[in-house]
Amino acid sequence: MAHDHAHSHAVINYDRAFAVGVALNLGYIVIEAAVGIAIHSLALLADAGHNASDVLCLLLAWGASYLTKTAPTKRHTYGLRSSSILASLVNAIILLVAMGAIGWEAVRRFAQPISVPGNPVMLVAAIGVLINGATALLFMKGRAHDLNIKGAFLHMAADAGVSAGVIIAGLAINLTGAQWIDPIVSLLIVIVVAIGTCGLLRDSVNLSLAAVPSAIDPVAVEQYLSALPGVTKVHDLHIWAMSTTETALTAHLVKPDAKIDDGLLAHICDELHNRFGIGHATIQLEKGETLCRQESHKTV
Repeated sequence: MAHDHAHSHAVINYDRAFAVGVALNLGYIVIEAAVGIAIHSLALLADAGHNASDVLCLLLAWGASYLTKTAPTKRHTYGLRSSSILASLVNAIILLVAMGAIGWEAVRRFAQPISVPGNPVMLVAAIGVLINGATALLFMKGRAHDLNIKGAFLHMAADAGVSAGVIIAGLAINLTGAQWIDPIVSLLIVIVVAIGTCGLLRDSVNLSLAAVPSAIDPVAVEQYLSALPGVTKVHDLHIWAMSTTETALTAHLVKPDAKIDDGLLAHICDELHNRFGIGHATIQLEKGETLCRQESHKTV
């Protein structure tokens, strides 16, 4: 029996992006609330409250990003890496709830139209597009490889979209006087954001349940291990996410000679990392004369 580990700590530091994003959005909330009070706009005050919840989500994602870098302990042997998975799950839920609230308000406005304020509201919305758009750009690169960062990106992109919708709806209403344009634009934005968020929610739930990350093909991993020299069988293969950026694997390889081969183990770990992005691998070699406990109790 032999074990080998390969660790990957290539975690991009987004502290600066989070700090800038939080600062920009806090400043925008102050401006939006001040203008809302000055012109007696409940819409702006409500949106300021919504943006405050987004700052909370940014802080949540930032905290999770920090916790993923904490050292392991005897109680938390992987450290707190999985906190990023929990953060992405909570962010997805909060974003869907926020979109549901906007959608409900949009439907209500079909029955009870509310006059959209003029130029001051559109001006503040334009500032929102710039600030939320700039914040989203800070997280754009990392969204493809880190669900926690993707959650932050979607929040900011959604806010930029909502603000853009306010501008478009405001201009259209000023030109036509049709109050139904505002809820229609709002519903379209809700649908687009909800579609993107459902993907984030699905992936977050899967990772929370220790499913194989969607970017990894477990069949291809098993085929690679089965084709190794001297290996006749692969069993108890498990692949799961330790965080939104790190993946672990354990596997039992039946190798009749069962010789301890540190070079082979190191090669396997390197290949798993290079081919599949699996940075933490534990391999157990067995002669195959008797089934290990996990294999003998395996159920279908």
